[in-house]
Amino acid sequence: MKFKKTQTLQQIASLLQVDFIGDKNFQISGINEIHVVEPGDIVFVDHPKYYDKALKSAATTILINKKVDCPEGKTLLISDDPFRDFNKLTKHFNPFIASKVSISESAVIGEGTTIQPNVFIGNNVLIGKNCVIHPNVTIYDNSVIGNNVTIHANTVLGADAFYYKNRTTGFDKLLSGGRVVIEDYVDLGASCTIDKGVTGDTRIKEGTKIDNQVHVGHDTVIGKKCLIASQTGIAGCVIIEDEVTIWGQVGTNSGITIGKGAVILGQTGVTKSVLGGKSYFGTPVSESREKLKEMAEIKRFLKERKNS
Repeated sequence: MKFKKTQTLQQIASLLQVDFIGDKNFQISGINEIHVVEPGDIVFVDHPKYYDKALKSAATTILINKKVDCPEGKTLLISDDPFRDFNKLTKHFNPFIASKVSISESAVIGEGTTIQPNVFIGNNVLIGKNCVIHPNVTIYDNSVIGNNVTIHANTVLGADAFYYKNRTTGFDKLLSGGRVVIEDYVDLGASCTIDKGVTGDTRIKEGTKIDNQVHVGHDTVIGKKCLIASQTGIAGCVIIEDEVTIWGQVGTNSGITIGKGAVILGQTGVTKSVLGGKSYFGTPVSESREKLKEMAEIKRFLKERKNS
């Protein structure tokens, strides 16, 4: 998530009321999670296990809960609760603005696009040309939809990420300041849910077709010309490369990659990253031919045991 105006280290420290290490005039252009950070970004870290990863990341300002040696060319913000303060930044630079109308005046809708009754379109939404948005679709603020996109009834674009910190007082929510981006010629079935990124984009690329009742988690990127069948659940921060086929009732772990041209057969649990160009089945996932051999061997073993 980029700020509309670049901030200094001192300005951010004053906003959060925290100490800092580094040049007070150091330039900060945004905040991001570890997997999408760029120079100029703030990243937060609150566990020693991840200190090294955050300090060595592309982020140039680290919001951290311990004074450590500051890497050259970077700055630190020292906080007793980086999670809380990261939320403060999201809320300050991307505040929730309640809507009073069904279609925001700030939304831009392209020529030839059809909007059916009872559709909600939030603030700063961009919709391209020749799209069809069917009844009861909800499109949250800042979503971007390309040209020739079809979205069927009851689908929701831009709900919050399912991301919580477990505290003694209960689950503390990480606020979502990212977007959903739908590229050209994408079809979304009825009752799909596409969550926005925490700080970046959840993106569905050109030509992908998604069936009914599919869930796509925060910050996931789905490639070009993919086919995803109904009741599939894709976790957050997943990368699905181009021309992947996923059949019904598949579920995935977060943070994995499904390689180009892979085929995931129905009811598979994708528990790890898989290479492209192959077919996969089962839980835990493995190549479909191997899994079917395993099942045949188990069946043969049980039959022999029964007859012995």
